[in-house]
Amino acid sequence: MKRFFQGNGKPDLAIDFGTANTRVVTVDGGIAFDEPSLCCFAKGTGAGELVTAGADALAMKDRITGDLRIVRPLNRGVLSDIPAAREFLAYAVQKSVGQRRLRSFRALIGVPADATNAERGALLTAARDAGLGAVTLVPEPLAAAWGAGLPVDDAQGSMIVECGAGTTEAVVLSLGGPCAAASQRGGGDALDTAIADYLHFQRKFLIGPTTAERIKREIVGMDPEQAGAGAEILIKGRNLVTGLPQVITVSAQSLLPVAEKHAASITKLVVDLLGQLPPELSRDVHDNGIMLTGGSAAIRMIQSALAKATGLPVKVATNAAHCVAAGLQRGLLH
Repeated sequence: MKRFFQGNGKPDLAIDFGTANTRVVTVDGGIAFDEPSLCCFAKGTGAGELVTAGADALAMKDRITGDLRIVRPLNRGVLSDIPAAREFLAYAVQKSVGQRRLRSFRALIGVPADATNAERGALLTAARDAGLGAVTLVPEPLAAAWGAGLPVDDAQGSMIVECGAGTTEAVVLSLGGPCAAASQRGGGDALDTAIADYLHFQRKFLIGPTTAERIKREIVGMDPEQAGAGAEILIKGRNLVTGLPQVITVSAQSLLPVAEKHAASITKLVVDLLGQLPPELSRDVHDNGIMLTGGSAAIRMIQSALAKATGLPVKVATNAAHCVAAGLQRGLLH
């Protein structure tokens, strides 16, 4: 870890800038900011004026009037709107440290391991425009491995699958860096979209992103036996046939194939990566198993599908959703 940060100066804070949520960790320890990665702008010239962000913007989502718009700065793990990213980073850091002048702050910011140079440059530009000083970009799977307590600095292979909202990354780490990696854009958000699409096309029922995420969270807590036992989910939305608000009941079992398809895509990613490993790393992964981190790691069928397909022990990290933030916090103290 020390080698990774050599020459960059001691950072003051760290930012887990995620597609769904952003967390800011200060050098004093602990998460000082943990809110949805959303901005609300008043329409006008250019990007418009920032009205609010974070949790307040989430409460306004799908309820805004004509002169407001909700923007998500990141899409599929990388920046999709630099002005929104600039405003949101400034909002998050100011709320964390209680200062408006940020130029003196050095920061660590997590970034997908497969981010292109252009994507990394866009993030650095947004951070600079937000008022931050020197910024070091840290690969999110590496930070997650630190946060999960894996021995990534040792001469042994450790495999981690970071299941984020915007991207899923499988990485084998050794001696403080990645030895092999694979990723796919589309994480937990892709499952939200798939659930909404299923209800749209199969039940002629329209729901919003917030409701889709709630349904996903209910499925997360179930195993296939529970769903098969007749568990049902109450869903509020709009009937596309009548055009009227309605409440429907959907069996959890009918939604399982949607979640299983999502788990299958992650399983294929991991199996393909395992097939590329040299023998010694394969032996290490066989001995140590696979660690799951990220918000979507809580989906039980991902764990069971990986274990069945690989024959390896698969564990979910303690406080999996916060592993990147925890790893970045270790970076602050290096």
